[in-house]
Amino acid sequence: MNTPLRTAAHSPETPVFPSASHGSTRKQPHVKRGTPEFIRLTLALFSAGLATFALLYCVQPILPVLTQDFGVSPATSSLSLSFATGMMALGLLFTGPLSDAVGRKSVMVVALLLAATCTLLTAFMTSWHSILVFRALTGLALSGVAAVAMTYLSEEIHPSVVAFSMGLYISGNSIGGMSGRLLSGVLTDFFSWRIAVGTIGVLALGAALMFWRFLPTSRHFRPTPLKPRTIVINLRLHFRDAGLPLLFVEGFLLMGSFVTLFNYIGYRLLAGPWFLSQATVGILSLVYITGTYSSPWAGSMSGRYGRGPVMMVSMAVMLIGLLLTWFSSLIVILCGMMLFTAGFFASHSIASAWIGRRARRAKGQASSLYLFSYYVGSSVAGTLGGFFWHSYAWSGVVIFIALLLVVGLVVAQRLNNLTELRAV
Repeated sequence: MNTPLRTAAHSPETPVFPSASHGSTRKQPHVKRGTPEFIRLTLALFSAGLATFALLYCVQPILPVLTQDFGVSPATSSLSLSFATGMMALGLLFTGPLSDAVGRKSVMVVALLLAATCTLLTAFMTSWHSILVFRALTGLALSGVAAVAMTYLSEEIHPSVVAFSMGLYISGNSIGGMSGRLLSGVLTDFFSWRIAVGTIGVLALGAALMFWRFLPTSRHFRPTPLKPRTIVINLRLHFRDAGLPLLFVEGFLLMGSFVTLFNYIGYRLLAGPWFLSQATVGILSLVYITGTYSSPWAGSMSGRYGRGPVMMVSMAVMLIGLLLTWFSSLIVILCGMMLFTAGFFASHSIASAWIGRRARRAKGQASSLYLFSYYVGSSVAGTLGGFFWHSYAWSGVVIFIALLLVVGLVVAQRLNNLTELRAV
């Protein structure tokens, strides 16, 4: 596409101006794969996903260090992540409808800049409670990126490649989560956790500025009034759908399983018989690379075989990987982590794209509800896993995650049955 982008003053992305709520009467084409706009859009959202999840999960590999530095228990240390994901979940209830009213790009840019700034400030905090406050603020800010990005993709990308594009975006999420964990683990081992967190904050600021510069302005966004009555009506509509509530439950179970494993695997590997260093535990985050491949693959396979079957296979892969971490061989544990990660990102990419297909209106709100459940799962299950670790060590953690995945497989089967009854 060589059509010039419209200026902000004439774009529906900025409804402050009189023309914003009307835009052009011409029907704007969707972005197709292989065009310059597709490349710009993909790179911008890839960088946003990378920065978002680096900021969110940078504390995960250093939980044992925070336990020692502040004299708190593993479950309490995990609150530095759970507070962020919990506030992110809460914020999603508002940022999705907000983006439906004021525009996608503006909400995402402001949110990413605020989150990077809060992370920089976290590195200077000296008390545990102040760290939790700034981690909570970081999560609240990041809520303006997570749901809105998926909605932006579903609106702007041609329907034939939405699943593929969603997979690419989520692969950016996986690289972001890997980068945040990797950098914080290695830098903490050689310097300190404060330098590690501060460095990630600076890099995220750069990613936010690149995102601001390169993301194309929305062409298919049409503002809807931000009225409580409208929000409630759309909320009821989402929960009356046969499939959307099941997808919300699936998000809770998937993220709860994933975060619980990576919250406590570090505690296990730092102890005997492995006694790995903090840097080595951080390097193990490279298993996230599998997510960069499994997400687009799942999008392609779901178009060929259906979302339900591919989701069930992906969750079964997660379960197999989880069981492999029960063994004592470090190589087997690493293989298990790779399988678990690949299965998770494949399942999440399918569920994310499925939300956009099932929601008939207020897609931003529907995505927000999915991610609300997703991050509540992270906060609740991630913290509960600490009690299983304290009482039953790694065996307790494995059994807890396995129960979540078995329930997830049952939910996936029900979703598949719905799809067979009515094409979505």
